[in-house]
Amino acid sequence: MDSCSSQAQMLLSEKETRELLSFLTHGARPDVKGQATGFLLGLSGNRDGCQVLGSKPDLLAALFALTSDRSVAVAKDCYHTFVNLSADKALHQVLVKDVDVLPLLFQRLVDPDFMLSDQISTILSNLAREEKTCETVFKVLQDGVGLPKLVEIFCNEGYNKQAKLHYLGPLLSNLTQLPEARKELLSQDRCLLQKLLPFTQYEASAVRRGGVVGTLRNCCFDHVRHEQLLSDAVDILPFLLLPLAGPEELTEEENEGLPVDLQYLPEDKKREEDPDIRKMLLETLLLLTATKFGRKTLRDKNVYLIVRELHKWEQDFQVSAACEKLVQVLIGDEPEQGMENLMEVEIPLDVEEKLNKADQEEVERAEDETGGGGQ
Repeated sequence: MDSCSSQAQMLLSEKETRELLSFLTHGARPDVKGQATGFLLGLSGNRDGCQVLGSKPDLLAALFALTSDRSVAVAKDCYHTFVNLSADKALHQVLVKDVDVLPLLFQRLVDPDFMLSDQISTILSNLAREEKTCETVFKVLQDGVGLPKLVEIFCNEGYNKQAKLHYLGPLLSNLTQLPEARKELLSQDRCLLQKLLPFTQYEASAVRRGGVVGTLRNCCFDHVRHEQLLSDAVDILPFLLLPLAGPEELTEEENEGLPVDLQYLPEDKKREEDPDIRKMLLETLLLLTATKFGRKTLRDKNVYLIVRELHKWEQDFQVSAACEKLVQVLIGDEPEQGMENLMEVEIPLDVEEKLNKADQEEVERAEDETGGGGQ
């Protein structure tokens, strides 16, 4: 603690802090105010600087007040500083408790004319990464804007002409780590999840696509919802499979066994280009195989064919490994009676450790084969 304090003292003394506070007011000279916010933005660009700022909530409160400054340059500096600060999970509680950033951020997010909403969506997404802070973010959201409105904004691409709002995708994904957020999203009378499904193929932004796929994956952790997710009312399966499907020609019999949206795809059909998203899609399908109903549905819908062709095409080791795990379940024997729900099966600690070790060895082997990932 002493070393951190002395480091903070070196980076920003108490005298400098007081001087900066006098510049961080709406009435300060614009040039001086701009220099002060620019300095703090630079300071937030590394971990040590973020720690220093996190130890000075009064400075952060003054900086947050300037997010509404008349000068766009000053306001933008302030928002970018909070983007940097929110990326450090150690500062999350300071931001949501001491500075109390959430109510105003949500208020501005729903303003269709607010020009810095992209920065706001990034800050909110960052703050929702860790479960403890995520709970606070979700509570403030529900007390004000509400999840249905957030989904509406996300799905309306023209909602804000000055912001793309792609990072609302990761925000939704982070929020759905919470059971209460998943419950709201899967409410059958609201049909919120169905509105997100088309974005698994949204070409303009991998961030938006990945956020939606992450949201769907989180929802599939609730095994009691598998029948709902695979029902005609939601019909999640085609939206998970289409990004994984390619232009390969299948026999007439194979095509007829697939969901209608997957049949007779064109010769120029392209797969999801991001390997991380492909892996998440496969993980989502694997989660659906945790229940007997899910396994039967995926087998009946010939999901194996799509995964088989993907595996032939796939170059990424980890995605290939995810394909193989899914195939093993799809073509394997059914678990014995009483163990049909794989999410409820208790794995002995020694077996779990062996499985984790095997997974780690797979990753290390992949890194060796790709040159270790070094630059």
